[in-house]
Amino acid sequence: IATGILTVSMLDQAPPVVTRTISRVIERTVKTVAPALPATVIKTITQTPAPSNEALVTSALSSQDSRTVLIYKESASTSTPALAVGTYIPSSRTVVTIAGKKLPRKATVEFPDGSMFNAFLAHTINGLARYDFSRNTVLPKVNNPTLVPEKSLRLGETVLAIRGDGSATTGIVSQVNSDGVRTTLPVVGAGVGAVDLSGNLIGIATGDSRGFFVGTGAIEALLRATSTKAVASTTISDNTK
Repeated sequence: IATGILTVSMLDQAPPVVTRTISRVIERTVKTVAPALPATVIKTITQTPAPSNEALVTSALSSQDSRTVLIYKESASTSTPALAVGTYIPSSRTVVTIAGKKLPRKATVEFPDGSMFNAFLAHTINGLARYDFSRNTVLPKVNNPTLVPEKSLRLGETVLAIRGDGSATTGIVSQVNSDGVRTTLPVVGAGVGAVDLSGNLIGIATGDSRGFFVGTGAIEALLRATSTKAVASTTISDNTK
């Protein structure tokens, strides 16, 4: 800064000939440096567009589709109707769905690629149910979703869902409160997960007509629950038969 101030002061006091000479030197220097920037760098800067909304939607739906599973009775085949839809959480090796009387204690879980694995009802809490797999079971590799806190959601934010039949639907967040999240998504079926444009999980559908989803706070509590407590709760309650 001091050098700049001194230079300007000297130019103000210098004869016109000196000022013109310095200006020509500066002009030549600028012309020499400007072309030195590689054309590939300029091309990258000017031609790298941000992902379009359509690309974000497609990517998020693809991620959630790979995590959407069907739950059957143990040893059941796909020819029989599924009892429930669930969302697979790879980091916990867990399937999360809505708790209900029709959920069996032992189940068969079908992944989108057609593979089927035995699972057991590990815990139920806050209206949610969790199915776990044996440690020796080699499960499909899919992207793990980030759980989006309810407080981070914005009204009007885009939400996406994949139904149990593989069909997709879109909507927006219409209300957020301590109970969960409401959206404008049509009825998608209990247990269906909703994600944002980044493919991160925002809730699990209760299946009601008002588009209500149990938020990630309840999901995190379910994932933290231990199998020991789960055995106790399922023994006391007979609702999972």
